Amino acid sequence: MANHLRNETSPYLLQHADNPVDWYPWGEEALNLARTQNKPILLSIGYSACHWCHVMAHESFENAEVAATMNQLFINIKVDREERPDIDQIYQTAHYILNQRNGGWPLTMFLTPEQKPYFGGTYFPLESRYGLPGFIDLLSRVAEAYYTRSQDIEKQGRVLLELMHETLPNRKSSTVKFSEPLLTQAIMQLEELFDPVYGGFGEAPKFLHPAELSFCLQQYFRTQRAKALQMTTFTLEQMARGGIYDQLGGGFYRYSTDTYWRIPHFEKMLYDNGPLLQLYTTVWLATKKPLFQQIVEDTAQWVMREMQSDKSEEGGYYSTLDADSEHEEGKFYVWDRDQIARILSSEEFEVVAPYYGLSQAPNFEQKLWHLEITASLEEIAQHVGISLDLAQQRLSSARSKLQAVRAQRIRPGRDEKILVSWNGLMIKGMAISGRIFGQQAWVKSAQRAIDFIRTTLWRSDHLLATYKDGKAHLNAYLDDYVFLLDGLLELMQTEFRLTDLEFATALAEVLLNQFEDKEIGGFFFTSHDHEQLIHRPKPVYDNAMASGNGTAALVLQRLGHILSEPRYMQSAEKTISLFYPAMSTQFRGYCSLLTALDEMLHPPIMIILRGEPPDLMEWQRILQHRYPSILILAIPLELINLPFSLRKAVSSEVAVGSVSAWICTATGCMPEITNLQDLLHVCEVQGRMTALL
Repeated sequence: MANHLRNETSPYLLQHADNPVDWYPWGEEALNLARTQNKPILLSIGYSACHWCHVMAHESFENAEVAATMNQLFINIKVDREERPDIDQIYQTAHYILNQRNGGWPLTMFLTPEQKPYFGGTYFPLESRYGLPGFIDLLSRVAEAYYTRSQDIEKQGRVLLELMHETLPNRKSSTVKFSEPLLTQAIMQLEELFDPVYGGFGEAPKFLHPAELSFCLQQYFRTQRAKALQMTTFTLEQMARGGIYDQLGGGFYRYSTDTYWRIPHFEKMLYDNGPLLQLYTTVWLATKKPLFQQIVEDTAQWVMREMQSDKSEEGGYYSTLDADSEHEEGKFYVWDRDQIARILSSEEFEVVAPYYGLSQAPNFEQKLWHLEITASLEEIAQHVGISLDLAQQRLSSARSKLQAVRAQRIRPGRDEKILVSWNGLMIKGMAISGRIFGQQAWVKSAQRAIDFIRTTLWRSDHLLATYKDGKAHLNAYLDDYVFLLDGLLELMQTEFRLTDLEFATALAEVLLNQFEDKEIGGFFFTSHDHEQLIHRPKPVYDNAMASGNGTAALVLQRLGHILSEPRYMQSAEKTISLFYPAMSTQFRGYCSLLTALDEMLHPPIMIILRGEPPDLMEWQRILQHRYPSILILAIPLELINLPFSLRKAVSSEVAVGSVSAWICTATGCMPEITNLQDLLHVCEVQGRMTALL
C-alpha cells in the first residue's frame, strides 16, 4: 500500500512510496500532525543515487517490523536533499553541532514537533555493527527520551539554535582594506595542502575541489605563478587517468575512496561534471595537452547522450546516475579480466591489458577490475613492437567493443528531475568547452537547456527550483539564481543573444530584491518570501559546489561591468566585505569568494566586437584562445535595442563585412579598432592582459 509520497515527482521520494513506513513529504500536513499528536519527527534525508541510502532502505524501511515501530512512535518525513537543499543545510549543520563531526547521506535526524533536532546521525544499520547502534533499538530509546526528558531537550534546542545563529556573520559592513597579499597567501596554503604524489588536496576520501582548482588557474593566468598551474594540471591529469573517470563512457564519478583516484563512489553527478568541463577546457588552453581535449570531448558527448532530456518539449539536464545497479555498487562499470579477453582480439587485448591495468592485480573487491590508465600508449606500443598509430587503432576498436557489451548490462538508475542550479553549472561547462573547441553542438545543447528553463521554470518573474514529469515546483534558492546567471554570462560570450542578457538582468534583480541582506550584506540561501524554517543560512563555504555567496559576488561583478551597473558591483563588494574577516584567517573553503576578490581588485577587461559572421566569429575565436581571462562579447550588427553600455556605433567608413572592436576597462572604452593586428597589438601593450605565449 502506497504512503503519502505517491504523488511526488522526486525519484528519491518515489523510491520509498511503497515502503511500509508511513512516509510524508516535508510540508504542513506532516508538521501539523506532529504538533497535534505531540509526536517527535523522524526526518530522513537522502537522494536517489546514494548507495548507503539504498542500504538503509533495504535493511530498515522495507522491514515490516521496523516500519511498524516507526509508524507507532514518530511522524516520518522523507526529504530529497537535491530538491530541498534548504532543509538539508539546516540539519547537516545541526548534526555537526550535536555530534561534532560532519554528516552525510542518509541523514537521520529526530526532531521535536517544532522542528528542533534533539538527536541524529547518518546511516544506522538494522542490527548493531560498525560501532553503531541497531536502528530498531534506537527508535524506542529516542522516542522515550522525547517524553521523559522534554525539559532537557527544550534547553538543548535553544542552545542549538543559538549556535546555528552564530554561524552567520554579524559584522555590519564598514570600510575594509582589501589585501592583495591575501591572494598569494591563499595559493601558498593550497600548495601546502597539495598532494604532490597523486594530486588533489588532502587524504582519502578525495573529492574533486573545482573551486580550489579554478582559483589556481585564475592566479596562473593573472600572475603566471607556475606552481598554481602545475597543481591544477597534475591533479586533472591524475584524475583523467584514474578510476574516478569513466574510461569507457566519459564523465566523472562523485569522489575517490582512496588517495590514488582509483576506486570511486560510483555515483555520477551533474554538478561535478559541469565545472570539470570548464576546468579541463581552461587547462587545455594553458597546456594544449591532447588528453585534456579528449576528456572534454568524451564528457560532453556523455552529457548529451545520457544526461540531457531528448523530449521535444524539454531540453534540460538530468541530475544523477545511481551508484548501484542490481543492488550492487559499481556493477555496471567493473569487469572480469577473462570476460574482456573473450570480447577482444588477442592483438587488442595485448594493448588494452597493460593500458587499463588488467596486467596488475584486481583493484575492486580483490576479484574484479575497474578500468584506470596504468601505462602510456607510447610505452605499450614500443613494448609490443607496433607503431603508436596502430596501438591507438587497437585501443579505439577495443573500447568500442567494450562499450557495446557494457551497454547490454542493466544500467544504474537515472534521476530525471531537472534542477535549475545544477543545470546552470552544466550550461556554463558546455558553453565554455563548445566555444573553445568550436563545437556548435555543445553550444546548442547549453542554449536548449537555458531556453527550457526560461520558458518552463521562470514564472511571474521568479524561478522554480525543479522540474519533472511536466511539473515545475518549489521556490528557487540562491544557488539556482547565481549558477544560472553564471551560465548565462558564459553563453553570452559564446554566442551573444539579447534574450540571454535580458534573462540575466532579470535574475540579478530578483537576486538583489529577494535574497540580499540589505543591512549587513551577503545573500541568504532562501528568498525573503520562502517558507520559514528554524534557521536561514548564508552559505559561503565551498563544498562540492562553489558557495552561493562567492558565486553571487563574482557574477554580479561581471554583469555589473557588462552593463555599467554600479548597484551590482556594490552588492558584490558588500558581500566580499562581510566575509572578508573569515576568509582572511582560513583560505581553504573560500576559493570562490577569493576568486571574486581577485576580480574586484583587478577588474576584468572587456572587448566588445561588432560585425558580421564569419569574420566576427574568427576575431572572437582568436581573442578567446589568447586571452581566456577577459570578457569578450561578439555582437552581430543586426542586433538593436542593446543596453547603453553595449551600444557601439560602427564608423561609417568601415568596409562592409569588417569587424570593429572596443577595449573597455573600469574607467571607460578606448576608441574603435578595425584591424585585428592592431587590436592584438593594443592588447599586448595592456600589461593587465596576460597572453598565452
